[in-house]
Amino acid sequence: MPIEQLTPHETKEAIDADPDSLFIDVRTANEFVGGHPEGSLNIPVLISGPGGMQPNPDFLSVAEKVLPKDRRIVCSCQVGKRSQMAAEILEQAGYSDLVNVRGGFGGEMNPATGQIVVPGWRDAGLPVSVSDENSYEALKNR
Repeated sequence: MPIEQLTPHETKEAIDADPDSLFIDVRTANEFVGGHPEGSLNIPVLISGPGGMQPNPDFLSVAEKVLPKDRRIVCSCQVGKRSQMAAEILEQAGYSDLVNVRGGFGGEMNPATGQIVVPGWRDAGLPVSVSDENSYEALKNR
């Protein structure tokens, strides 16, 4: 099954229709604490390391601890690229009902014009939280 591509509004409608789906925010822990979609779980796909951003070696092991393979998994980041990467990793690990949020939290821009093509979760007026309840640190220790 291909990874479904939804805008933030379409994602909110899909989550409301399927409350068993799980929403993961794959941005860094610092980005997550600055605000994230309400109810999302933080599992960064990339982390800061020497020389810049690098793949999180614990991404899949933490994901498999908290994400059942029989549930719909919605992946989101800042604009939709890291979340697509995360969805592809999960797909290779046997997850089959996957969604990538185009526009993510901050919005997808046209690189040539700098104009927003898909408004992000925050700018679309969707529910945002600053709680650290589902932080990466809390999930790693489950």
